[in-house]
Amino acid sequence: MKILVTGASGFLGGALVRRLVADGAHEVSILVRRSSNLADLGSARDNVRLVHGDLSDPESLRTATTGMDVVFHSAARVDERGTRAQFWAENVTATERLLESARANGASGFVFISSPSAMMDYDGGDQLDIDESVPYPGRYLNLYSETKAAAERAVLAANAPGFTTCALRPRAIWGAGDRSGPIVRLLSRTAAGTLPDLSYGRDVFASLCHVDNIVEACVRAADSDAVGGKAYFVADAERTDVWRFLGEVATRLGYRPPTRQPNPRVLAAVVAAIETVWRVPFIATRWSPPLSRYAVALMTRSATYDTGAATRDFGYRPIVDRSTGLERFLDWLETQGGVVELTKDVR
Repeated sequence: MKILVTGASGFLGGALVRRLVADGAHEVSILVRRSSNLADLGSARDNVRLVHGDLSDPESLRTATTGMDVVFHSAARVDERGTRAQFWAENVTATERLLESARANGASGFVFISSPSAMMDYDGGDQLDIDESVPYPGRYLNLYSETKAAAERAVLAANAPGFTTCALRPRAIWGAGDRSGPIVRLLSRTAAGTLPDLSYGRDVFASLCHVDNIVEACVRAADSDAVGGKAYFVADAERTDVWRFLGEVATRLGYRPPTRQPNPRVLAAVVAAIETVWRVPFIATRWSPPLSRYAVALMTRSATYDTGAATRDFGYRPIVDRSTGLERFLDWLETQGGVVELTKDVR
């Protein structure tokens, strides 16, 4: 099978490329900028076709998608740094262009990496064991949530005979190789002593997703005839107590777990002030906000997902449990010099 992967220089995209190459049954191409750092691909880099360009360039899209059977679209603007125009261009317009190019050049499958954030309402609360019947919110928490939802809808609407599209929704992808995701960012702030405890003594549960589990879901979804025009939650088998998990990992790394609990009203005022400042393009394009309504929601709202549809339609089952994944992550983190060294350049 001839496969194109976008976002190969990123955490998930890189892991997916390594898996596809290791399987040995595919011809893998990746769309990357000439400046992309592909070191994390390891030896897999020597076994892929590089197409230099980006998602804003129609010619590089045509070159990248010509002759492909399946496209895995992992590239996206993920964190909260950026303007509305940047988020819309990179998450929505780019996806629409890639969809059109893939379809025009004869691809038969398109797997989009979406996010459960697309289902989080601005004024919402806990979402426990929800499935894909939950509707899109009327108001989104941030630009990332809004544009991932718009891109997901475009992908699902593009499904047609001979061109099967689907969207996978992993939350907080984690594991060895994660250099800038939510888990390592939280650990970085814990190490610096700047992360407040926003649990306020309440259990906050989440369905996290180990990188190997979402990669497994990608491969299985691409081989299924039952996924057309559908979105799927993908998650680890375990329901994670967020603050307990963070405390356990921090303790093992030699850091004190967060204990400082800010006044909720003061916190809300600080978030509102930060979000006002981050509307200034000069700031928004250079730094991620230190705190946001979206970040607070991720740390204070329970969000767990029913993955029954993924099991039914393409046989998804987690292949890495939390204990094994955590040991591998901590071992890898040590090879990187620890979380402080790893995240020193993360903006």
